[in-house]
Amino acid sequence: MLRGGVVSGDVPEDGPGYWDLYRVDHRWAQWLGLNAWRMNPEWSRIFPRSTKSVKVSVDRDEEGVKAVDVTEEALRQLDELANQEAVKRYREIFEDIKCRGMKLIINLYHWPLPIWLHDPIRVRDTNAREGPRGWLDEDAIVEFAKFAAYVAWKFGDLADMWSTMNEPNVTWSIGYTGGNFPPGLNDYKLSYRAARNIVQAHARAYDQIKEVVGREAQVGVIYAVTPAEPLSDDDREAAERANEVMTHWFFKAITEGRLSVLGIGEERREDLRDRVDWIGVNYYSRLVVRASERAPGFEVVSGYGFACKPSSKSLANRPTSEVGWEIYPEGMRSAINMCKRYGRPMMVTENGVADAADRLRHWYIVSHLHQLLKAIKVDGADVRGYLHWSLIDNLEWASGFKPKFGLIYVDLKTKERCPRPSAYVYRDIVSQNALPEYLLEYARYPNILAPP
Repeated sequence: MLRGGVVSGDVPEDGPGYWDLYRVDHRWAQWLGLNAWRMNPEWSRIFPRSTKSVKVSVDRDEEGVKAVDVTEEALRQLDELANQEAVKRYREIFEDIKCRGMKLIINLYHWPLPIWLHDPIRVRDTNAREGPRGWLDEDAIVEFAKFAAYVAWKFGDLADMWSTMNEPNVTWSIGYTGGNFPPGLNDYKLSYRAARNIVQAHARAYDQIKEVVGREAQVGVIYAVTPAEPLSDDDREAAERANEVMTHWFFKAITEGRLSVLGIGEERREDLRDRVDWIGVNYYSRLVVRASERAPGFEVVSGYGFACKPSSKSLANRPTSEVGWEIYPEGMRSAINMCKRYGRPMMVTENGVADAADRLRHWYIVSHLHQLLKAIKVDGADVRGYLHWSLIDNLEWASGFKPKFGLIYVDLKTKERCPRPSAYVYRDIVSQNALPEYLLEYARYPNILAPP
């Protein structure tokens, strides 16, 4: 698996062990005073074997998959294929969350696909000629709709809110345009195809949750919102293009039914319209871009945003995290306002920093919450909550367990947990549901750690 540095080589057995120690972590959440918990049941853990044998009615035409009908009989057949030990454990985990007074947000997809649906190594090595090819094929839309229906059927009595996907834009961008996420391809046309199928999969999963749980179910999507800023005045059009390609096209599709995938063409798709009840905003940093004659019409400028050296300073003299992300609190307000136009309630569903030494996290939390409050109080944004990323040190996908985002430190050998100093700061914020006076110094400057 470890070819060309594509993935870390870390394995789940060496991780924090939440599957067995979930009650310990839920107690830490209680200690912090948290009142909400976001989690996704892992698709391949519930369905290690293919579900394609379970037949469902699919309304499909040349535009795509317009509807999927998962009947009660199909749900019973899926139940026979499911790993019942995993289903039981997830119910225990969810019930423990609820018993501790926390609202449960169930998210269905956070990047991994079952190997029977997507073999990323084979797809990469054959340049997508052979598969199974995951989001490159419409079958994935149907299978995701079936998975959504099944999870809603099994856990609909426990969920307070639903999200179909976490950061689907990371999948089609970093996975298909030269990044280090599976399948590790660099082909804009394939990125277009994956993105088109993913937005349809979101809509069909939305439909299934509503069908199974009821129309009152609150179904949203969690999105990585990364505001693009121009390098110069001459690059303003490139920044607008970047925001359209990375964010706005997706939300135009699921709110207005206007499907212009990655800014290419436009279709009217009523089957995609009004397929989101709330928007989860994940914000970490910005992008700085300049114009480019190559598709998609912009290029990222190194030295800003996500394109910095680890544990250093950006070209704007901002500190960077241990994974090289520029700390740019002002972007939080921009990210919220980018999504405000779609008229749905919002929640910040991820915001945090890789900082093993816990040198930056105090300032990071306060400065970003300060900008979030500006978006709410000054700009009138309807933001219902804030979820810090993350409670404990965990798997950071292709980077493995090395980046440390946790408020709670985890010794990966002993599995012991210990709060970092910043956890006490966050605990004070949670207890007061406000930024305490003694912390406001951290919010008064764009960068308190940089010299004037």
